[in-house]
Amino acid sequence: MITGGAGFIGCHLCSALLSSGYQVRVLDDFVEQVHAGQKLNPILKETELIVGNVRNVDLVSQTLNGVDGVIHLAAEVGVGQSMYEIDRYVGANDLGTAALLQALLAHPVRRVVVASSMSIYGEGLYRATDGRMIEDAMRGPRSGAGWDPTDADGASLLPLPTPEWKRPALASVYAITKFVQERLVLTVAPTYGMEAVALRLFNVYGPGQALSNPYTGVLAIFAARLLNGKPPQVFEDGEQRRDFVHVRDVAQAFVLALEAPQAVGGVFNIGSGVAISVCEIGRRIAGAMGRPELEPEILGKARAGDIRHCYADISLARERLGFRPAQNMGAGMRELAEWVRRQRAVDRVAQARRELESRGLVA
Repeated sequence: MITGGAGFIGCHLCSALLSSGYQVRVLDDFVEQVHAGQKLNPILKETELIVGNVRNVDLVSQTLNGVDGVIHLAAEVGVGQSMYEIDRYVGANDLGTAALLQALLAHPVRRVVVASSMSIYGEGLYRATDGRMIEDAMRGPRSGAGWDPTDADGASLLPLPTPEWKRPALASVYAITKFVQERLVLTVAPTYGMEAVALRLFNVYGPGQALSNPYTGVLAIFAARLLNGKPPQVFEDGEQRRDFVHVRDVAQAFVLALEAPQAVGGVFNIGSGVAISVCEIGRRIAGAMGRPELEPEILGKARAGDIRHCYADISLARERLGFRPAQNMGAGMRELAEWVRRQRAVDRVAQARRELESRGLVA
C-alpha cells in the first residue's frame, strides 16, 4: 500500500512497483492544492485506489487487509506555507503518521518505508578554513555577499556533500514534521516486529508535478512561470546550491528500500549527489522550454526557514540499497519541458509570496 500514492512521486512509484510484479493499493484523499484541475493518472487504474484520509484509523485498518508492505508518502509539502499553516502541517504529517502506525498495530506488515526530507538537515555540512567539519552552520538575515554562513570569525565556510550522520537542524515547521514522521516510523515499527526504513528525499523533479501548486518543487514552480511567459523568481542571490534528483530514480529508490535486506533500520539520502545553483537550474529549464531570454529574476530577499546550501552524500544508499541515479539531468530537463508544454498551469507564485510577506516571513 502507498499512502499519498496518487501524487507526483506516488504515481511514478506505482509504475515502478507494477513493473516489478507487485500488486498495489493506493490511499489518497486528493488534496485540492495538489490535485485541482488534474486528470486522474492512468497508472492508478492499474491499482486498487481508495479515496480517504490517512488520519482515519478505521479506514486505514481496512486498507491494510492483505498488505505486506507500506510506503508512506502522504504529507503536506511546503517549507514556507508550513510556517503559517502550522496545524495543517502537523495534523497531516505527524498525526497522519501516528494514525497509520496505530492501524498497523492491528495489521502489521513486513516493512514500512517512510518518505523523509533533506529539509531536516537545515544547512548542509560545511568545512571551515582550519579543516573542521561544521554541522551547525547558521546565518542571520543578510544580503549581497553575506548570504553564505560564516564561522565565528566571519570566514567563509565550504559546503560539502551532506551525509546522514549530520545532526538535524530543524529550520521550519515542515522540517520538524518530517523529522517526527521519520522517528515515529523508525521507533514504533520495530517495536511491533515490523522492519522500518526512511528515505530523505532531496529536490525531486520530473513530469507529473503539480504545476499550479506554488509550494511544490522549485523546478515545477519555475516551469509554470515560464509556461505563462514569466521569468523564474529566485530568492536571495540565486547562488544557493541544491541537489535535483529525477522522480524515476526516486521511485526506484523506494523499490530498493522495500526489498534490500541491508536497508532495515536505516536512514538514506536519495539525491543525485550533484550540487547546482538555483539560478543555474532556472536558466537550464528556461533553455529546455525554448525561453532562454527569460532570465531568472533575482529577488534579493530570504524566506523564513530557507537554507543556503544542501546537497546529498549518497554513498550509504549506494552501498546498502544498491541505489544508482540513472537519469541524466539534460535529458530529464528536456523531458520535463516537453511535458510542461502540454499542460495548463495557473501561476500562483505571486499570491504565495504575498502570503509570506504579509506575515513577515520574507526579509
